[in-house]
Amino acid sequence: MTFSGEVRHTLDEKGRIVIPSRYRPPLKDGLYITRGFDNALFIFSLAEWNRIDEKLRGLPLTNPNVLKFMRFWYSGAVQEELDAQGRLLIPKNLREYAKIEKEVVIIGVSNRLEVWSAELWDEYFGDPREFYKSMGDTINAIGI
Repeated sequence: MTFSGEVRHTLDEKGRIVIPSRYRPPLKDGLYITRGFDNALFIFSLAEWNRIDEKLRGLPLTNPNVLKFMRFWYSGAVQEELDAQGRLLIPKNLREYAKIEKEVVIIGVSNRLEVWSAELWDEYFGDPREFYKSMGDTINAIGI
């Protein structure tokens, strides 16, 4: 499944978010949530996590940047399951990393979901017209 789209939700008092039903099928057997880039959280299905894990295991541990990345990646990772209502508990350390207090944005990005603080997402993305204007050369270069 390819994840796409954007949904806004509110963190509940227990630190849970509702994963929209359209995103749930690949996550039904469990998922991993970890620190992503730009203070976002990444959510992967078990199958996708295992695929990425295989690739990472093949990287040279003698490279300090590989070690640093792997420590960052795995130390923040938690295996979770959705509850019967499709809610996901976001551990406190991950909420703090992502600066999530109440309002969240869940976005689909190909092989993963990303969870953002709504404030950080709005700041990061900004005005869509300005974004497209600034990305024109990049978009042309990849042939879209």
